[in-house]
Amino acid sequence: MAKGGQFEAVYPIYALNLKENGTINTDAPIQVYWIRYGEKGQKKDLGYIQRKFAYGIDTKALGADKYEFRFVSHKKLPFYLQKYSDKSYHVSVTINNRTIKVNRLFVRIQGGSFWLPNVKYAEVEGTEESTGKPVVERISVK
Repeated sequence: MAKGGQFEAVYPIYALNLKENGTINTDAPIQVYWIRYGEKGQKKDLGYIQRKFAYGIDTKALGADKYEFRFVSHKKLPFYLQKYSDKSYHVSVTINNRTIKVNRLFVRIQGGSFWLPNVKYAEVEGTEESTGKPVVERISVK
């Protein structure tokens, strides 16, 4: 987005959604919002179109402390949010028969518009669960 002729740094954030008592919000376990660095890091909710067609997620409870979620813009690949033995929640995904505990997800956008970005690929960085080794997997989103 442009602001005064310059690029405005805006990032979608996907965060664990906890209640005031520290337990997970089972109705919406992941909170999605923008961080607008051009506006002193202010949080802003996604708009309806952004939430339903671009940056939102669909979440389904799978049992105690385990959820499946999919990005509305790429429903083919399920991610899993679950509580691990360290009592913390982590996200995992299986790509190329490897289950990865996700540390970071990077999406490469080239052109398009704010409402309909041209996504070239997504890159998942994390730890392979079976070996404990760092791993990076690139996903084609077309």
